[in-house]
Amino acid sequence: MTTDYDPIAGQYKRSKQQPWRTYIEAFSLMSLVGDLTGKSVLDMACGEGFYSRLLRQKGAARVIGVDHSKGMIELARQQEAELNQGIVYLVGDARQLALLEKYDLVVSAYLLNYARDRDELGSMCAGIAHCLKLGGRFVTVNSSASMDFSTAPSYRKYGFETSVVGKWQEGAPIKWTFFLEDRSFEIENYHLDVAAHEEALSSAGFGIVSWHAPLLSPEGKAAYGNDFWATFLNHPPIALIECTR
Repeated sequence: MTTDYDPIAGQYKRSKQQPWRTYIEAFSLMSLVGDLTGKSVLDMACGEGFYSRLLRQKGAARVIGVDHSKGMIELARQQEAELNQGIVYLVGDARQLALLEKYDLVVSAYLLNYARDRDELGSMCAGIAHCLKLGGRFVTVNSSASMDFSTAPSYRKYGFETSVVGKWQEGAPIKWTFFLEDRSFEIENYHLDVAAHEEALSSAGFGIVSWHAPLLSPEGKAAYGNDFWATFLNHPPIALIECTR
C-alpha cells in the first residue's frame, strides 16, 4: 500500500461530501450491511471514521475502527471526542492485526484495491478472516475489479477522474484524482481482477463471494435526475463484495 494518507487526511475527509459518495457509495454499502442490531463490527481501513460513525448510528452494539494512517486515526479520535459514540479507533495494518476479539461483521471501504499483487491481497483477506467469528460476514466496497480503467469515461462531473499508469495489466496502478473547491489530491489503487479476489477470499476461508453493482438512492435520483448519474451507473468505477466466513 503506497498512498500516504497522513498529509491528505483532511482533504480525503472533505471528499466524502461529494454527492456520489453519499447517494451511491454510502447508500450501496449501508444497504448491503443490513440490520446491525446487537452486532459487533470492525471497520477495517476506517479512515477518519466516516463509516464507523454510520455503523454505530445504524445500531451496531460495538464498533472498532482500524486504519494504517496515524493522521486518519487522529481525525477519527477528534470526532469521537466531540460525538462520544463509544467507538474505539486503532492504528493497525489489515495484513497483520493482533486483535483478541472476534467480530460479527467486518466492513471495509477501499482496502483490497491497495493490494499491489496477489500475495498482498491474500494477506489482507486472511487478516480480515482472522478477525471474524465463524459465520461472520465481510462486506466491502472497492475500485471495480472487472472494469478496464484504461478505457474509463470521464467522471469529472462527479468530482474525480481516474487514469492508468503504464500498461493495463495485473497490478497496474490506477490513479484517482479528487477535485475539491480549492485543491485536488491523488490516491493510487492497483488492478487485480475478479478471479484474483475470489481466489484470495476462498483461500482465507470465505464461502461464496457475491458481487454487487452500486445503487443510486432515491434521494440522489430526486436531487440530480437519472441523466446526471448515467455515466457512473453504466460504467461503475466501484463494486461491492459480500461473503461469509
